[in-house]
Amino acid sequence: MPLHQSLRKYRDRIRTILPRHEQGGAFAAQGVARSSDEVGLCMGTSGPGATNLVTALADAKLDSIPLVAVTGQVPQQVMGTDAFQETPIVAVCQQITKHHYLVKADDPNDHESIQKALRAIPRIVKEAYYVARTGRPGPVLIDFPKNLQIAVLEGEIDFDPPMNLPGYHPERRTVSPKQVQQVVAQIRRSKKPLLYIGGGVINGNASEELREFARKTGIPVASTVMGLGAFPGDDDQSLHMLGMHGTVYSNYAINEADLLLALGVRFDDRVTGKLEEFAKHGMIVHCDIDASEIHKNKEAHIPVNTDVKVFLQHLNAAFTEADRPDLTAWWNQINDWRTRYPLTYRERDDHILQQYAVEELWRQTIDRNAYITVGVGQHQMFAAQWYKFRQPKHWLSSSGLGTMGFGLPAAMGVQAAHPGELVVNIDGDGSFLMNVQELATLHCEKLPVKTMPLNH
Repeated sequence: MPLHQSLRKYRDRIRTILPRHEQGGAFAAQGVARSSDEVGLCMGTSGPGATNLVTALADAKLDSIPLVAVTGQVPQQVMGTDAFQETPIVAVCQQITKHHYLVKADDPNDHESIQKALRAIPRIVKEAYYVARTGRPGPVLIDFPKNLQIAVLEGEIDFDPPMNLPGYHPERRTVSPKQVQQVVAQIRRSKKPLLYIGGGVINGNASEELREFARKTGIPVASTVMGLGAFPGDDDQSLHMLGMHGTVYSNYAINEADLLLALGVRFDDRVTGKLEEFAKHGMIVHCDIDASEIHKNKEAHIPVNTDVKVFLQHLNAAFTEADRPDLTAWWNQINDWRTRYPLTYRERDDHILQQYAVEELWRQTIDRNAYITVGVGQHQMFAAQWYKFRQPKHWLSSSGLGTMGFGLPAAMGVQAAHPGELVVNIDGDGSFLMNVQELATLHCEKLPVKTMPLNH
């Protein structure tokens, strides 16, 4: 509360939105981060307030969303005594955050020790933002005991101190020219290449580079649910979403491909199904900024551990018209699959089908560059299938964790970050009710989010 109340002094510079539930606030912070280049920021009080953030932190970790969560904590003097509303939130969140801090004095009863802890706060906050947004993005937790919240720092404050992260090196790795030439050579020889793109392309702001590369090569593009919008969904070169809920033709294509260019993906089980049967006919090039993802689920023949934007820049520079393969027969096969197995639904006169509702929303809003959020369930998959996104960061979905209740508060954050833009939450009746209290926040904050609930 002391930390929260202090924000009143800066209301002309910092907009503070009070959600009706901490989870709603954290998902709104995700809405800011997912739809922009900003780090999302949320706060919660100690105990139940902090634990109400846990689901949203896990959600951000799985979807690689840059988020900073600040939690209150009981005074240091009573920590570990099961004090009122005490929860060891750092311990609770260790496995679902990219990094975490517990701000504390070495001796909470010593004046100089408290001053030293206070002077470290600007460094901790600076580091938290840096860690959250660099490398593979993710959530960072800062736990803040009450005794330090109410302490007064003496002397000047250094708001731009040097960071102390000796083991963290997220600098963009360079790409080996030999690897680039290897990949170009494989493309030149290939008969059935496929681009398999994911959320890493969007997080890496590599959409423009991807589009340039796809146009140069003529290779078909299939996307994960996290990668929607990185390549225009209504482009003829797009095979739309692949995997469990993807199009038949994208899954047939990945099964037959002799070269799979996997960019910013993690070979998730919703895409691969039975791993040993997935893409077993071709060579795999896997580019990811997170070294732990390389070879984790699927062995890569050419592993590239770097920023996907950097990799695509090098590929675009090295690729020439002479390297472009003849894909006529490949496209004929893909177009045959498109004709035989289209993404379709049976139209009815007595009901408005969910697929039709989403497609009609797409027709009426696509030229307005709308931001679309979703809950989790059947409506989520219908939205992913039938809304053909043209731009990155306009599709917000809880994909890795699959958290019901995500859509409405995420839309709240998007609308706050992008006033004047059209923001639509496509929701299921169950997901909508899980954070329905944020309707009150939307009303109080004058955030004109639209919701289209679909009855399952």
